Amino acid sequence: MGKLLVVGSLNMDTVIAVENIPKPGETILAKDIDYIPGGKGANQAYAMAKLGAEVAMIGCVGEDENGQKLLDNLKSVSVDTTAIEVIKNQPTGVAFIAVEQTGENSIIVISGANFLLTRQWIEKQQKYIQNCDIVIAQLETPLESICAVAELAKQNGKKMLLDPAPAPGKLPKQLLKNVSIIKPNETELQLLTDMPTNTEQEIVLAAKQLLKQGVEQVVVTVGERGAFLVTEQGYQKFPAKKVHAVDTTAAGDAFTAGLSIKLAQGCSMQEAISFAVAVSSVVVTKKGAQTSIPSYEEVCNIMK
Repeated sequence: MGKLLVVGSLNMDTVIAVENIPKPGETILAKDIDYIPGGKGANQAYAMAKLGAEVAMIGCVGEDENGQKLLDNLKSVSVDTTAIEVIKNQPTGVAFIAVEQTGENSIIVISGANFLLTRQWIEKQQKYIQNCDIVIAQLETPLESICAVAELAKQNGKKMLLDPAPAPGKLPKQLLKNVSIIKPNETELQLLTDMPTNTEQEIVLAAKQLLKQGVEQVVVTVGERGAFLVTEQGYQKFPAKKVHAVDTTAAGDAFTAGLSIKLAQGCSMQEAISFAVAVSSVVVTKKGAQTSIPSYEEVCNIMK
């Protein structure tokens, strides 16, 4: 199995169980509250390591209790946390997640130390880029830093997988030229291209717009419907497994983890997406972010 490097965010998730996500101006009573390690970057690194991959992570936490808990949790599955900077006088990132009975969620993130991930720190840690097979990044840290990661990945001949969440709108063309694979959901795809993504045809057309900007392959996740692979040669659909969803938190991160692992193993994109769909199908049947990540055996069982 190849080496993976995740560059991204670490948050302590405050997960609130509600009957329905409140409408503007509405006050509701919550049913339960949990504090669970999260952050898109940490979720992906944790998932990769729990599924058996060799993983290192670059990011930032505050010098506080939340930061230490997040580091300890990553170390518990053998993620290399040496390149995670601990910053004094800054809080660790926090996310507030309301989860409905249906499993759907709404998330508010306070970035904290995550937004102090600098180009200088990335360049200082570039040996991790040189020594990995695939670099994975998201957009919960400064865009300038992610651009630096993509540049270094390209210079070192490494495959770069970008999970463009949260999508800020259109991304710089220079960044997209350095990205091998981009993995938006249909909402993020709409924001990245300013094109509709309501139908299968619209999703494919919007994905092709990203291909025109230099991305090699586009993988679009569409929730319980599965995923699409769009390339210059055409597109393929990958249906999701039918499961009872309890909490969709980290489903996208789990998909990214599964995709990265199989690509690092030298599998085809089709094999990697099928595995990624299976991983996320297990995740939505459990509560929480990192607490919902399955073992490799669980994923293989659902694929059978």
